[in-house]
Amino acid sequence: MTDTTHTFAAYFKRAASPVIILAVLKERPMYGYEISDAIKQRSGGKYTISVMYPILRGLVEDGCLELSKEVIVDGRARRYYSITPRGEQYLADMKVEFEELASSFRALTSE
Repeated sequence: MTDTTHTFAAYFKRAASPVIILAVLKERPMYGYEISDAIKQRSGGKYTISVMYPILRGLVEDGCLELSKEVIVDGRARRYYSITPRGEQYLADMKVEFEELASSFRALTSE
């Protein structure tokens, strides 16, 4: 299979990216590039999100994140995102759902 947009990894990353972002932001508020860098560091470079800002906007619109402050650094705006109580609940729910799915997957694919 040469089409990398339809691989299991691509689908998984697309589904997991909002949850990963919320997990990283549980530590502290961060700006977009900082979130991306934290994800890359924690995954040993194996996990990157190429469409970070649309995901951040969606999480803000859903009430899972809020823009906590904006700082101008070297003429560029840094918008800091922080997780909300709704985001923390969504993260907790998705972790449970993932564990249930992973357990079912293991049961269905074991020999």
